[in-house]
Amino acid sequence: DAGKPVCHYEADMYFIDWAGSYLFDPTRLKDAHNWCQTCVKISLKSGFSCIVSNTFIKKWELQPYIDMASSLKIPVTIITMEGKYGNIHGVPDEKIQQMIKNFER
Repeated sequence: DAGKPVCHYEADMYFIDWAGSYLFDPTRLKDAHNWCQTCVKISLKSGFSCIVSNTFIKKWELQPYIDMASSLKIPVTIITMEGKYGNIHGVPDEKIQQMIKNFER
């Protein structure tokens, strides 16, 4: 809807401190994804549209967002980015290739 507020979330936002510094901690990834899902749920229930830009390799990783939207009768659009983008986590190229190989449409 034109003019409707839109929120943008990604799990990486969880790792940004109050001063704006990005402090990634791989041991807290589960917390980051739970935070992201909670933010989306609150925003959707408040009438906002949401954009979630996470790395979804397996369908089950995306499913909570689809379920949230479905329960609120909100349509979902999935946009798959297939370019070659850098990463700020130092993920080795071999791991990225494995993620590409394991990607579920």
